[in-house]
Amino acid sequence: MPLARIDLLKGKDAAYRQNVGRVVYEAMIGVGVPEKDRFQIINEHDADNFLFDPIYLGIERSNDLIIIQVTWNDGRTVDQKKAFYKSIVDGLVQAIGIRPEDVLINLIEVRKENWSFGNGIATYAG
Repeated sequence: MPLARIDLLKGKDAAYRQNVGRVVYEAMIGVGVPEKDRFQIINEHDADNFLFDPIYLGIERSNDLIIIQVTWNDGRTVDQKKAFYKSIVDGLVQAIGIRPEDVLINLIEVRKENWSFGNGIATYAG
């Protein structure tokens, strides 16, 4: 079960935000996440609460920056992760016209027993 947190500055309409979520979900499916396993939180922030370096590592970011953080089970290869990053960026460029420089992605990998889908049960624990 991945959990995607998507953060951006306030001011984008609902269709824009929904397209971002859709692209992230489709990229997850592309690296083996089961269909219907969609849990996303999309947060909008005032500029005072969305701080980033506009030129870190020589990448020029604008106020259109989207930060995507995905928590999911460990076990994917580096190549799968690279394909995941590329799929998100390519999909967002096509869907919303964002610049690739304005997409920051972070993965958090956890062991399967760290999830409870409900009812207080460690769903994947052996």
